[in-house]
Amino acid sequence: MSDFFKTKPIPPLAEALRPEHLSDVVGQEHLLGPDKPLRLAFEAQKLHSMILWGPPGVGKTTLARLMAKSFDCEFIGLSAVFSGVKEIRGAVDQAELYLSQGKKTILLIDEIHRFNKSQQDGLLPYVESGLIILIGATTENPSFEINSALLSRTQVYVLKSLSSEELGKLFLKAQQKLFFKWDLEKLILNFLINQADGDARKFLNLLDAIKTAAEAKNLEKLELDFIQNCLGSQTRRFDKNGDYFYDQISALHKSVRGSDPDAALYWLCRMLDGGADPKYLSRRIIRMAWEDIGLADPKAMQIVNDAASTYERLGSPEGELALAQAVIYLAIAAKSNAGYLAYKEAKEFVKQDQSREVPIHLRNAPSHAYRYAHDEPHGYAAGENYFPEGMDKPQWYRPVLRGLEIKISEKLEFLKNLDNKKI
Repeated sequence: MSDFFKTKPIPPLAEALRPEHLSDVVGQEHLLGPDKPLRLAFEAQKLHSMILWGPPGVGKTTLARLMAKSFDCEFIGLSAVFSGVKEIRGAVDQAELYLSQGKKTILLIDEIHRFNKSQQDGLLPYVESGLIILIGATTENPSFEINSALLSRTQVYVLKSLSSEELGKLFLKAQQKLFFKWDLEKLILNFLINQADGDARKFLNLLDAIKTAAEAKNLEKLELDFIQNCLGSQTRRFDKNGDYFYDQISALHKSVRGSDPDAALYWLCRMLDGGADPKYLSRRIIRMAWEDIGLADPKAMQIVNDAASTYERLGSPEGELALAQAVIYLAIAAKSNAGYLAYKEAKEFVKQDQSREVPIHLRNAPSHAYRYAHDEPHGYAAGENYFPEGMDKPQWYRPVLRGLEIKISEKLEFLKNLDNKKI
């Protein structure tokens, strides 16, 4: 048979540079640095089940493999995307075989949050008995996605995106091991680091793509234009249904609430760049206007509604400018959550309270007891009660001394004085 069929495939750069020793790992110093939790576990040879939570490309699988090597355990890897009860059963059978040979087993389940409750529960007896050392890798918050019973039997470790400096170290490793022979200008290296978005695997894959293209062209020097052309359009890390999505929405909302227009624009653009649905963002921006600006600046509601309508008409990218203008306005507008808080308090009171009768003078049928406010001085029926009989008059709405609510507060104080004089 021809040697062609015996040739082993060349592994991608991300696989070729996968660390073989703990000292080779780049990043996660908060876990692997001196006297840090996972470093101590390696040094003490104390293996335990754990959940590794972090974004893609930060070393979750690498750490699991290093543990198997360091602790002299057999390694079984499953993906929750493609596996079910059958695969779990097969892994357990294999672990029992390894145990009979005097070997412990590390079972890595990637994307473990995709297992349903019964599948996660199926792991419990084997984790409890010590038959398997479970390492669950997830990009989602374990508190929400992992059963409490399984969480109580594992230790959760949070892994972080790699910093620019750490990705720079990866580049040097690729050069030192002769996987990448070109020097890169600082501008080009920073461009690649920004494109990688803290994901080591993506960064190395970008280098791999550049290497392939450069070798095909026999290039001795790499220019930014060439790199941009050979990479094409790169997408940012963005999960439309996961923690990163809601974290960024939270950051946008809090930047608006904190009256920082530049930060609000940054998070809006981050989400648009990551592929967030602008219509969803429109709805959230409208909510921000009602929750955080309220009656301090009623014009805000008009502007955000107009911005949403503009986007409906123009679509992307033209309509996105309207959303940006709305976000800026909300950030610089006077802030008040008085109406929002008043509504929450009233809603909770009604939920807990009894069903009270409507007073006779407020019922739909004509009543001589009803005082028509327009016929009263100042258009106000001073001293009148609009609550059910026997109910203490609350004060849920408490306007803040910002924007239009300053005037509202003054008016309410004036009407209160009229009530006091009537009494």
